[in-house]
Amino acid sequence: MIVGKAGKGGGRPSRWSGVPRWARVCTVFGAVLVLVSGAVLAGAEALMTRYEGAVGKADLFGDQAAGAKERKSDIKGPLNILLVGIDPREPETPPLADSVMVLHVPAELDRAYLFSMPRDLIVEIPKFSRAEFNGGTDRLNAAMSYGSRVPGANPDAARGFELLASTVQNATGITRFDAGAIINFSGFKKIVDAMGGVTMQIEREVRSEHREPDGKHRKGNPNGDGYVGPQAVYKKGSQHLNGWQALDYVRQRYPKNGVPDGDYGRQRHQQQFVKAMAGQALSADVVTNPVKLDRVLRAAGQSLIFSGRGNGVVDFGLALKNIRPETIQMIKLPGGSVTVNGRYRGERFEPAVDDFFTALKKEQLDAFLVEHPDFQNKAK
Repeated sequence: MIVGKAGKGGGRPSRWSGVPRWARVCTVFGAVLVLVSGAVLAGAEALMTRYEGAVGKADLFGDQAAGAKERKSDIKGPLNILLVGIDPREPETPPLADSVMVLHVPAELDRAYLFSMPRDLIVEIPKFSRAEFNGGTDRLNAAMSYGSRVPGANPDAARGFELLASTVQNATGITRFDAGAIINFSGFKKIVDAMGGVTMQIEREVRSEHREPDGKHRKGNPNGDGYVGPQAVYKKGSQHLNGWQALDYVRQRYPKNGVPDGDYGRQRHQQQFVKAMAGQALSADVVTNPVKLDRVLRAAGQSLIFSGRGNGVVDFGLALKNIRPETIQMIKLPGGSVTVNGRYRGERFEPAVDDFFTALKKEQLDAFLVEHPDFQNKAK
């Protein structure tokens, strides 16, 4: 099911030729996935099977605990997909949601809207008895940590995802997520390297807080906080990034490093990279190269825990076959910092974001964006 190059000089055609274009799809699920994510490729039948088998499965929404039956049906829109990036820590350390994105797909399944939720957004986290959490007000990324707690055992990221999903639903008015994915940031590097790197547009020069030019971690500052030594630099313009560079770039969020709008700038960079990553995964360099495609599939599978609530990751990939990078509208949700007695406490949304969530629920995003063009992230 993947179009390949036929043999030269009238030789036997490649076994990849003659396959419908619809099956060459890359649905970037996690950021479509970075989130930032990882890229999900639905390709030849054998590769689909291999990929489906490689993807981690988990009950991310508590469906089994609630006694719900798996939904086995054709996938129809509109769809809301929750994508969460985590940085692996020690097994006994509760995970934090370092990146939270929502992919909204209208009923036609031919385009998508991608927006980020600030990880420091101050929210009400609901009570979650399974983790013995009584609920309270905190930053959004803490919901996964609270929910992951398993009395007498190591934390469970899938259980944490369940509480995070409920928290995002309350904050956005989304009544149900149709699918979700946890993306391992370390595995994300493997996906990028399996594709041979990704070319993207860097909007302004950014200097790494964490890495030296050769990728080694910078040394801690012996005289205080932070790091010392040379910094990796990502220059303005079109740049080709390998795995560690891509992960490092989308992590930067400090004005002193060239990101003047802090976490909102980081969200924008993550979205931009997701779009570039989708374009690279759909390129002929990947989809017509069976060896490279197989490497990408295996790397993506190892980096992803997925729940389609009764449908597999390849089922979703085929359902979203008409979505291309150019049909993904990146959204920026305006907000600002919250300070109490001069101390930073977190982030808040501006009132207009409530109207955005209302338009999403009513399937009126196109009209909303015409009236609010400032919500469109048009950077390349």
